[in-house]
Amino acid sequence: MPRLRRYARSLVFEAAQSDDLVQSTLERALTHWHQFDQQRDIVVWLLSIAHNAHQDMRRRDSRMQIVDPSQLQIAQDSLGGDAGVDVALRLDLLAALARLSPEQREPLLLVCVEQFSYAEVAEVLRIPVGTVMSRVCRARATMRGLLDGSAKSGAATLRRVV
Repeated sequence: MPRLRRYARSLVFEAAQSDDLVQSTLERALTHWHQFDQQRDIVVWLLSIAHNAHQDMRRRDSRMQIVDPSQLQIAQDSLGGDAGVDVALRLDLLAALARLSPEQREPLLLVCVEQFSYAEVAEVLRIPVGTVMSRVCRARATMRGLLDGSAKSGAATLRRVV
């Protein structure tokens, strides 16, 4: 559950929406439990369901909402209490993650935070392993640029050429 909640939170950046995504994921998992392969890792299966549910939500909403760093500061201030030692770093990191395209952010978080292998991430996202590796590489480079201030104002996005 914690990994599923953390992944959902990284996809939508809002606690209420991430809880909805987790609930939707668990509902889908229980509904389709008979389709689960016992030889497969259940966490990978749940994350792939969460990814698909998130894609459905994005298609339904038809646009992604970007969180402004000043809004993050206001939200942090409204929570009260000790913000911690590295609050500025956390705010910069969240702002940089929000500026990444979802195509780059999702594999980056699965590889770096959840510590999945490239093959497992490819299975979750249903894309080739080479695509996962290139997206993670580009996401790392973009994050470095955003965090050290050398990146341009608009993050590069992927375009599908048909």
